[in-house]
Amino acid sequence: MLYLGTDSGTQSTKAIVLDLESGVIVAQASQAHDLIPGLPPGHLEQYPEDWFAALKTTVGECLARLGDRRREVRGFGVSGQQHGLVVLDGSDAVVRPAKLWCDTSTSAQCEQFAAAFGGQAGLIAKTGNAILPGYTIPKLLWLKQNEPDSFRRVRSFLLPHDYLNFRLTGVKRMEYGDASGTGILNVRTREWDRDLLGFVDPSVEAMLPPLGSSNEIHGTLLPELAAEWGLSPDVIVSAGGGDNMMGAIGTGNLGGGVVTASFGTSGTLYACSEQPIVDPKGEVAAFCDSTDRWLPLVCTMNVTVVTEQVRSWFGWDLAELERQVASVPAGAGGVAFLPYLNGERTPNLPQGTGVIHGLGSTSASPAHLVRAAMEGATLGLGYGLRRFAELGLSPSEIRLTGGGSKSAVWRQISADVFGVPVVALATAEGAGLGGAIQAAHADGQGSYADLSRRLVALDDSTRCSPQPDRGELYREKLDRQTALTSLLRDAGWL
Repeated sequence: MLYLGTDSGTQSTKAIVLDLESGVIVAQASQAHDLIPGLPPGHLEQYPEDWFAALKTTVGECLARLGDRRREVRGFGVSGQQHGLVVLDGSDAVVRPAKLWCDTSTSAQCEQFAAAFGGQAGLIAKTGNAILPGYTIPKLLWLKQNEPDSFRRVRSFLLPHDYLNFRLTGVKRMEYGDASGTGILNVRTREWDRDLLGFVDPSVEAMLPPLGSSNEIHGTLLPELAAEWGLSPDVIVSAGGGDNMMGAIGTGNLGGGVVTASFGTSGTLYACSEQPIVDPKGEVAAFCDSTDRWLPLVCTMNVTVVTEQVRSWFGWDLAELERQVASVPAGAGGVAFLPYLNGERTPNLPQGTGVIHGLGSTSASPAHLVRAAMEGATLGLGYGLRRFAELGLSPSEIRLTGGGSKSAVWRQISADVFGVPVVALATAEGAGLGGAIQAAHADGQGSYADLSRRLVALDDSTRCSPQPDRGELYREKLDRQTALTSLLRDAGWL
């Protein structure tokens, strides 16, 4: 039996085919897609049709590699970037490009929600989460206030993975995991908050599709797609989920002290919980997961984007970047790099900028800058892990995924900053594998725990343990990064 998993991200769409019996990824493909160029600062958008075109291309390539084995495909699971707003008209045509998770143009709308509902504390009391610029619902309010003609055309709205599920099945539906990142789902009760819906517009409640369990099947492939791909018309499409929710499934993050850290363009740190974990400070997002449990999560918007920026300054390839970082001792000679090139979500600095601090006559070198950049990005996630500990979440192992996890020097920095062992996966990128595993689970092929034990493999050659002499150094550097951020923010310079 074969199961397809796709991950539609900000930069590309990836597809894999999982052989359930052997646990082997028997086909995979990827295709890049771009942001819409020329938009004002803070506006980051994509065409939803590009996501579906990339999904069709990558799935088609995988199926071509399978040949006659494509008849063994039983299910399909979709992972998508969280929070994006896809608005459809009465004919289900896309009204305008999707505003993405990394779009920070909705700061004013977030302030309006906070002013109307008792500030961040009031919003957290209502739903478990504050409303931040990345979330979905302030995007809809932005649309009403800035593009009223477009807003009047809207009859329904979906999240990115919901839109892809709709294109695959013809069914509109939301599941608890991704829906919890809209800002309007009460994560304690898994119900929409009607006060927040009405604050946008009385018409919004009718725009929402049905909401239900993440363990339910979303639908079956449309007959025309099944025929085009040479698949059975009975192929199921599971509920799918946001990329972090599906990454949790695909990295075996199902409890027991396991935490996942994703080192991509942005960074996320998340755990699986049997009950909601609500942060009164709003720094840890109180999301639901895509197995009908909960997923406390910290997101930072600047990880590999920072190291890639520094790499571009000096024209290095990845091997040279690795060599340069390794050539400088831990701490980067006192150089601190506040990594807020894309603004920031944790801490909440939607208009934030990057800062290099502490250069000296012996530390003003390219190698020191890139070491400081890598440490700064990692310390951003380290701040989130510190907040996890304050809420009672203490990991025994952190599983790394994303492009940054392929760097040996970065894995060691991560272990030293986090203070617990880290290990990368031997299997495919977590979110796509999570989609395939969820499809198998929805098809009745076993519990998540059993499927994870069989299908999620760690690469023990990548395991790194924290070095005792670096723990205090990085704790002090994190304190310094946090203090610098606060000072510059309070002075209006960040």
